[in-house]
Amino acid sequence: MKKRNDLIRRLGLFDSTMMMMGIVIGSGIFLTTGIMAQGIPSAALILLAWLLGGLLILAGALTYAELGVSLPEAGGQYVYLREAYGPLYGFLFGWKMFLVNMTGSIAALGVAFAEYFGSFFPFLSTQEVIFSTQIRGYAYSLSRGQVVAVSVIVFLSAVNYAGVGWGKNVQNVLTVIKIGTILAFIFFGFIFGRGASVNLSLDSTGLSFTQLITGFGLAFVAVFWAFDGWNNINYVAGEIKNPKRNLKNALILGTLGVTLFYFLTNIIYFLALPVEEMKGVVTVAERASTSLFGDTAAGLISAMILISILGALHGAIFVGPRVYFAMARDGLFFKKVGRIHPRYRTPSFSILLQALWASLLALTGTFEQLFTFAMFAGILFWVLAAAAIFTLRKKQPDLPRPYKTWGYPFVPLIFIIALGGVLVNTLIKKPVESLTGLVLMAIGIPVYFMWKRRRESVNRYGR
Repeated sequence: MKKRNDLIRRLGLFDSTMMMMGIVIGSGIFLTTGIMAQGIPSAALILLAWLLGGLLILAGALTYAELGVSLPEAGGQYVYLREAYGPLYGFLFGWKMFLVNMTGSIAALGVAFAEYFGSFFPFLSTQEVIFSTQIRGYAYSLSRGQVVAVSVIVFLSAVNYAGVGWGKNVQNVLTVIKIGTILAFIFFGFIFGRGASVNLSLDSTGLSFTQLITGFGLAFVAVFWAFDGWNNINYVAGEIKNPKRNLKNALILGTLGVTLFYFLTNIIYFLALPVEEMKGVVTVAERASTSLFGDTAAGLISAMILISILGALHGAIFVGPRVYFAMARDGLFFKKVGRIHPRYRTPSFSILLQALWASLLALTGTFEQLFTFAMFAGILFWVLAAAAIFTLRKKQPDLPRPYKTWGYPFVPLIFIIALGGVLVNTLIKKPVESLTGLVLMAIGIPVYFMWKRRRESVNRYGR
């Protein structure tokens, strides 16, 4: 019988797949292609980058599927790192998530939502400053857009506080609308762009082989950014019905679906615009839509991006608290964070704490720099979690594994090697940000030992 202080498995396959896709499809697909075109001004290479990126994420999904069905607990990656390498590694992952990555993502998505919301209601935009001041030489200003960002973060957190049923239904609706708008964009894009053709030559501008390889590598980073969040469904493994089947299928179906949507969306971009006109254009979706459908399409695309961001924001708010919840259950975070609401059966205090910190980041505007610092450590933990499959097979050979990674050991190795290349490239291109991210993570080491001593004291003296 399920204990009253446990989470309840209420997420089916459809819910889990919508959660996974809803988190991944944010604003990235609408912004990255123009940036990629700067390094590889070739439609064929850009499409190849999206396909290969999707295949690599699929390799990661297949790897995480084994970990998820073997350890179907709340916390996902935190649990895999804890079991494979020890509680310190799990704590550092959770510390980084709470301090920067997840809360920073929520803050960034909240502000991005406010920026697009401001295009419809200019008096609520991030450009409308409420007040500004100087504090010891530090200039601070608060905009109406930031207030909108905090409001939407608090509202969606309240929805998730009130129950998993509310949370999953909102996510399902948002993701279905999101997928529907993307499919409409693709469908009408093919109709209006049927007279155009896509130049599929691998090097349409005569770049050298070295330049193409370098450009392709940088484009790959953009692709990974657009796929960010693919593994977040594992955080709620403790609430997925029949996780042995549904978690694996949600990871695979979600990854394949996102890859297909990304690939087809980029084809529409190339039907609308030549690559030369995309170079450096951040709002490539809006420009392509205007070219295909006319000036009135800009507002529709802004609405589509607004819904897309809202779905990603809600999904992040849903899954994040489960990691802090798992940490608290292990005695490595505030005790209240590990409690389940007696009525709503959600990690309520964990949700509140996340909302508070994310809102503060949104109000201070410091999340962008912190998030940049944490990206290197974030990819590093992807690699460590994927490598945990080898450690756990050796360390816990009798652990039930209803599903074993297809193509083992080659599929996990390909994923690890590819991300290792991204890590090396990031370290070379952005050494200050990368090393700062590691320092930010290392600050969690003394915090871990503080929590560990506190837990031992409670166990020893009961206080």
